[in-house]
Amino acid sequence: MINSPVLVLNRFFFPIDTTNVKRAFLMLYGGAAKAVNLNYETFDFNSWSEISTKHDDDSIKTVSAIIKIPRVIMVIRYDKVPSKEVRFNRYNIFKRDKSTCQYCGTSLPKSELTIDHILPKSLGGKTTWENVVCACSKCNRKKGCKTLLASNMKLMNKPIKPTWELLSNLYIRTTTYKEWKPFLNFVDASYWNVELEN
Repeated sequence: MINSPVLVLNRFFFPIDTTNVKRAFLMLYGGAAKAVNLNYETFDFNSWSEISTKHDDDSIKTVSAIIKIPRVIMVIRYDKVPSKEVRFNRYNIFKRDKSTCQYCGTSLPKSELTIDHILPKSLGGKTTWENVVCACSKCNRKKGCKTLLASNMKLMNKPIKPTWELLSNLYIRTTTYKEWKPFLNFVDASYWNVELEN
């Protein structure tokens, strides 16, 4: 419960990141953030503690009180938005390739697709936007550690770095909450949002 996600907004109610419950409570208690409800009302730690006395599964019990977990917080003095650099992660690769194998054109659920290096890493290929594509398991096995020419395979589309979209840069977790809905257009698994390394 203490490590479950909390959505973080800037002071203009714009989503900028997620944090965990423990950090959210520290920010709330320290006055760096306010809790936000579905009606865009904000609460400091004391006022949030007063309204959240009902015990349910989404609350923390302290020595003296039961406090509802804030699922959305607003950082009081922060008005910036995330960098306009597209995160190089699975989610954005699959989004760019429309969850479609770039060799045979089959559209599949993300769980049934893999990421393939066009020029295999074993041959010096880098983990970059221009060298990775979605591939179904069958095509990935067929290509193996060979080049496109050696495997007699062709790409449907030349891979490029996608254009920036704010929400694709958020580290959205698998667990999301109704309190997030007013602030987000989509949510997806953290697996798809982990930045890949070369």
